[in-house]
Amino acid sequence: MELLLGGLAGLAWGAVCGVLNILILKKAIAKNNSNAIMAANMGRMAVDLAALGAVYLLRGLLPFSYEAMLVGTAVALSVVTLIYAYRYGKK
Repeated sequence: MELLLGGLAGLAWGAVCGVLNILILKKAIAKNNSNAIMAANMGRMAVDLAALGAVYLLRGLLPFSYEAMLVGTAVALSVVTLIYAYRYGKK
């Protein structure tokens, strides 16, 4: 049960951070500038690192498995980006 709760918490946390990544990317795409897109990608990497780092640094305070939360966070970050890329590609 501890692994399941950690995974679900990680999926939720990763989805929130993934949406933040998409907002950063949408703003850069709207500018239609390669420098803005490169800066947005750096910002998105920083968000990913902060999301995963927060889980790792708070591992002692979490009431469930931080390993499962770490994996759930990484999966959610990837899936949210893939869904956005798929939808953007269909336009």
